[in-house]
Amino acid sequence: MKVLFIGDIVGSLGRDMVFDYLPRMKRKYKPDVVIANGENAASGRGITKAIFDDLLRAGVDVVTMGNHTWDQKEIYDFIDDTDYLIRPANFSDDAPGRGMTSISRNGVTLSIINLHGRTFLPPHGDPFDKAEELIAEAKEVSPLIFVDFHAEATSEKIAMGWHLDGKASVVVGTHTHVQTADERILPGGTAYLSDAGMTGPYDEILGMKKEDVIYRFRTNMPVRFEVPKSGRSQLNGLFVELDDQTGKALQLERVSINDDRPFKG
Repeated sequence: MKVLFIGDIVGSLGRDMVFDYLPRMKRKYKPDVVIANGENAASGRGITKAIFDDLLRAGVDVVTMGNHTWDQKEIYDFIDDTDYLIRPANFSDDAPGRGMTSISRNGVTLSIINLHGRTFLPPHGDPFDKAEELIAEAKEVSPLIFVDFHAEATSEKIAMGWHLDGKASVVVGTHTHVQTADERILPGGTAYLSDAGMTGPYDEILGMKKEDVIYRFRTNMPVRFEVPKSGRSQLNGLFVELDDQTGKALQLERVSINDDRPFKG
């Protein structure tokens, strides 16, 4: 099975990059499943039903979330009604929605798990325990398991990668919006990348207007960060190919597209 993952989609510029480049990436990589992190898709904060539907129409199969899951209140109205929008599984048991889903292509099933880190982020349940619990459940159906670990600390992400080596097919980090260059297949066959990067504004700071962020750092005064609606854009992510029988990763490739690094495909 071939899987294409798109890093955190930020605002309208990020969505436009998906609409523009996903058809081309599908022609190049021929993925069986496309997964995208959409927790910043609505002006950098959460996701709406209209945006979720637009991403599905554009060719995304499953949308994962993160710490901004509940920022758009309308998500409460539809997250329970779809199998293809998942939020971190280690949120409270009282939270609506689900933290794992599965999708089948050509008789092969891939389980997708969303988890939330605890270092430098609001406290939630233990993501390591929850990962083991859900992986055991998923493996009753198929050995192919994809984990989006939405976490701040690189050390926590690496720890999760090693913890799940040989258990999950893929462990990819999201949240920090800066793509790392540490992609590798771990000894147990798990494809790992600390952070997939973001999809959205290119000449800004983590997708937010750079003037606002710089002002905050220089003055320590409160300021509302905003996502620009024009300017250069980027699309970052990861492509992996998995063995259908064992679930082990066969190959992986970082995806990085912007005006300085145009798409070749």
